[in-house]
Amino acid sequence: MSVPYYADGDVVLFHGDCHEITDWLAADVLVTDPPYGIGWRRGLNKARASSAHSGIVNDQDVTCRDEALAIWGKHHPSVVFGSFYAPPPADVRQWLIYRKPINAGVVGSTTGYRRDAEPVYLLGPWPKRTAQWSSVLFTHSSTGNVRSPQRQNEHPHAKPLDVMEALISACPPGVIADPFAGSGSTLVAARNLGRKAIGVEIDERYCEVAARRLAADCLPLEVTP
Repeated sequence: MSVPYYADGDVVLFHGDCHEITDWLAADVLVTDPPYGIGWRRGLNKARASSAHSGIVNDQDVTCRDEALAIWGKHHPSVVFGSFYAPPPADVRQWLIYRKPINAGVVGSTTGYRRDAEPVYLLGPWPKRTAQWSSVLFTHSSTGNVRSPQRQNEHPHAKPLDVMEALISACPPGVIADPFAGSGSTLVAARNLGRKAIGVEIDERYCEVAARRLAADCLPLEVTP
């Protein structure tokens, strides 16, 4: 068994490659925001004072994502974020749409329409249910300001907690796995909902961010008489 980078009573986070660290395979449901396979990077924007970003590890194509999904297998349900600019995984059960904040998606658009949506793929066996939720996911968060998930969590693709909580709430019972944990939004959302979670993150700077978020939420409340 690997040594955790962070652990509490509900969440365990490992630093390393999810192809080598296999503890996450003990979970029941996969909820992850993997490298999309679009070679994303961000240059320095002097006008907006935004810093450059060299890119996401293993984002050159969808190989890393698909290898992780193959390791996970088809016997447990999965929720996987993606991009309209990369091929979807095989055997998608249903597509959802994540509509980003109302001021997102300006950079890279040349048609007048914002790039403000992402696909979310449901894979594997899901319980049969009466249709009760919209397949379009919304967030109440904003972007491009100090309170955005990206700024607060120091990750360019950090997902809002309200979106992650909505997805996890719809998942079947059991432990949540996120082999591409990033800044820890899946792990935080799972614990907020009383779910146990196991995460793996290859980039140590984001392990540190995720561990800091999780530890902050675990601090005991000070009670004054």
